[in-house]
Amino acid sequence: MPTIVAAAVVIESSRVLLTQRAEGQHLAGLWEFPGGKLESGESPEEALVRECLEECGIEIEVAEILDVTFHRYPEKDVLLLFYRCSLISGEVRHLQVAAHAWVDPKELGRYELPPADRRVIARIQTLAL
Repeated sequence: MPTIVAAAVVIESSRVLLTQRAEGQHLAGLWEFPGGKLESGESPEEALVRECLEECGIEIEVAEILDVTFHRYPEKDVLLLFYRCSLISGEVRHLQVAAHAWVDPKELGRYELPPADRRVIARIQTLAL
């Protein structure tokens, strides 16, 4: 059974939020869209709101789903649900992430993302931000 992960494509001023995974985490040092595993009984939207608050100290509003992808890592299978989100309040803090960047969608390819996150880049670049 794959692990279900929700990822927030947070858009603010035509830029997209990326966070860097902290040391000691799976895929440490790689950049990703904030989010995480769903807890028992939690919807993907609820997980995104919780994860963004826990990891970055920001409040978000979850909009439509952008993409769904499956990826098989050596240690686990992951089903990723990518949602378009907007920032409601807060400044990004590094509570459970090593760093963050607000990135022009055309520049997303310059960041080293996990294999499961790479496919959504083309979709993001086609959005009217």
